[in-house]
Amino acid sequence: MTGRLPQVIDDEAPVFLISTAARLAGMHPQTLRTYDRLGLVVPKRTKGRGRRYSAKDITRLRLVQYLSQDEGINLNGVRRILELRAEADRLRRDLERLSVELRRVHSPPRGTRVYAATVTGDIWPRGQVQPRLRELLP
Repeated sequence: MTGRLPQVIDDEAPVFLISTAARLAGMHPQTLRTYDRLGLVVPKRTKGRGRRYSAKDITRLRLVQYLSQDEGINLNGVRRILELRAEADRLRRDLERLSVELRRVHSPPRGTRVYAATVTGDIWPRGQVQPRLRELLP
């Protein structure tokens, strides 16, 4: 029987047991339980309440470990940093969504052209430099 691997591997798929996740993150499984209890890295749960970690969770575990051990930040500080990162990510997504919407609302309908005219009656496509001004520019 030949199985096919998915074309894209989901970073958020909860596939790692706590022992495997701990080994991949370079930690003791009890540390993962502590981080779960504190809400720093919360894995998905199976129906039997077993923890399942994703690749994204393991990356987050490594970040928590780096901040706490290498940078000397206490776990409350780490929690706040993670909250701020999540908020910044959400704001970036909102900004991108609103930028797309703004461009859609303020752009002329497809196939139309917008022109501008001077008091003398000269006409040129809007957004381009006026012919007379172009001659004056260096």
